[in-house]
Amino acid sequence: QVQLVESGGGLVQAGGSLRLSCAASGRTFSSYHMGWFRQAPGKEREFVAAISGRGHIVYSEDSVKGRFAISRDNAKNTVYLQMNNLKPDDTAVYYCAAKASPLLQTMKGQYDFWGQGTQVTVSS
Repeated sequence: QVQLVESGGGLVQAGGSLRLSCAASGRTFSSYHMGWFRQAPGKEREFVAAISGRGHIVYSEDSVKGRFAISRDNAKNTVYLQMNNLKPDDTAVYYCAAKASPLLQTMKGQYDFWGQGTQVTVSS
């Protein structure tokens, strides 16, 4: 069982930056691939970025490439999402998720554990 707690959301103006963190419980954090997803009002939850257990493989959704970066610190059981040049369309609740090995995936149905989410609001 993995428990995930997100933090770092907030209100920011367009063009600004935020860094989301997701702290995980447990002693086998590196055995889990980690993903960030987001859900805007009235829309389905969508993939943002994912990182493999050792951090060697990274996937990002096309609309965030060059602006968002996912990373992890296995010594701290934490995964991060650095978000730069934020746009109003990035407004959503952001969720981190954990998936047991072996394959890194971008589909939300493949993830086993989810955090409660953190709100990101980007004003124009």
